[in-house]
Amino acid sequence: MIWKLAWRNIFRNKRRTYITAASIALAVLTAASMRAIQKGAWDNMVDNVVKYYTGYAQIHANGYWEDKTIDLSFAYDEQVSSLATSIASIDQVVPRIESFALAAYGNKSNGTLVVGVDPIEEDNFTNLSDKVTQGAYLDPKDDGALVAEGLAEILNVGLGDTLTLLSQGYHGATAAGNYPIKGLVKFASPQLNRQMIYLSLDGASDFYDSQGLITSAAINLNSPDQLELTTSLLKAQLDPKTYEIKDYREMMPELMQAKELDIVSGYITLAILYLIIAFGIFGTILMMVKERTYEFGILLSIGMNRAKLGMTVWLETIFIGLLGACIGILISMPIVAWFSINPIRMTGEAATAYEKFGVEPIFPAAFDISIFLSQAFLVLIMTSILALYPIMTLQKLDPVQAMRA
Repeated sequence: MIWKLAWRNIFRNKRRTYITAASIALAVLTAASMRAIQKGAWDNMVDNVVKYYTGYAQIHANGYWEDKTIDLSFAYDEQVSSLATSIASIDQVVPRIESFALAAYGNKSNGTLVVGVDPIEEDNFTNLSDKVTQGAYLDPKDDGALVAEGLAEILNVGLGDTLTLLSQGYHGATAAGNYPIKGLVKFASPQLNRQMIYLSLDGASDFYDSQGLITSAAINLNSPDQLELTTSLLKAQLDPKTYEIKDYREMMPELMQAKELDIVSGYITLAILYLIIAFGIFGTILMMVKERTYEFGILLSIGMNRAKLGMTVWLETIFIGLLGACIGILISMPIVAWFSINPIRMTGEAATAYEKFGVEPIFPAAFDISIFLSQAFLVLIMTSILALYPIMTLQKLDPVQAMRA
């Protein structure tokens, strides 16, 4: 009976109901849109960064991440190379040999990061061939090198020139070799553009005298949501005394700190928004109580229980909150869907700053149903708390004075 009465009461003053429901719907729309764009932008940024080089996770020899020495290499055997087959969530396993070397040409030299890659696997993962601006991409058995444009400028070299590389190989072996420049590559990151040299995996193995060994295996996933599951399976499948598993969050703590800071600032903005909306809803509730004081007085004077009357008024507010939340979800879903397909694109200096770090300057919205439901739930909680005011007012209301008001 109380439920039915409360539902009917919200349509007695349609104007008040529509104003309150509209303010709640606006709150849900704004909050859901902000969270969707923020989450989508960070998901896109993380996806860009991990596919730019690191991968969602990496396999190393135990202790490698702290020392990053080629002496801590491990065998690229069937157990590691077949992980994409044995674990369904893994899309690719990309082997690499990474170490430093001194690159020299004529009387110029510069420290470099030499990366030995499987050209086919690496290209499928990072699209390295698309970064080639001059010359040609590597072949699996290539004896040439891809050199970053910035490094080529520092050494004053071009296509066809031969670089001399000097380093320390596996377990102290002398690493020295001459490598013709087969192609120049350009990286958006200035740091990478000044130091990167790519060799074929076989070429790097010969240079560092580390045949059959790699320093890291980058893991690409079918879905970013499967990261926790995948790392757990990897740790269970690989001997922890031999291997260490690092996900991108451990390898890039600065990025994660920036993400957390941005999320916190987003929550602060949402809190301010909810505070403004709360005052709007509370103002509507105050107006409703004032307008219905005479009605409440009559109902109490004829014997209606205060608790039942308070519950009826509370349910009225909840129904209006539900109505507004549903309208907000229905309006926000197509808007967020549109921006997930047609993301906001940055231009000018801001876009250039993003591109320098290999991140596409776009802000796509994340179409995640949990975003809409969580924002609607928060608004309903807020409305439920504010709806306690009429109950407290009714507990103190004097029927005689209410009817004289």
